[in-house]
Amino acid sequence: MKKMVMLCLVLMVGLFAGCASPIGHTNWAQLRHVVMFQFTANTTPEQVKEIEAAFRALPAKIPGIAGFEWGTNVSPEHLNQGLTHCFLLTFRSQADRDAYLPHPAHKAFGALLKGHVEKVTVLDYWAQP
Repeated sequence: MKKMVMLCLVLMVGLFAGCASPIGHTNWAQLRHVVMFQFTANTTPEQVKEIEAAFRALPAKIPGIAGFEWGTNVSPEHLNQGLTHCFLLTFRSQADRDAYLPHPAHKAFGALLKGHVEKVTVLDYWAQP
């Protein structure tokens, strides 16, 4: 019984040690890159779908993207200031994020946005446990 308790304690300490500090770049460290769009009034629903599909395709084209999710605003608070779409990318390091920014696939995606985005907000942060 004592051996089982000791084994459990060792495992728990090991798990928590890996979550110590995102800034310390432990295994838990995750750099989030949040991108939010407000489309122009003349952007058609078909063009919005094309942009959504192009953003969703980036993780297959850029190896440093460790995670990706997206969605449209459904908040009942009406505090989105016109922003309707949110894309959340996860990187394991600042170097991965920094390689993403000038990547040709990311640049091509940015070119697709020309004339279709009224407002864009980008925020990067280290996720905290």
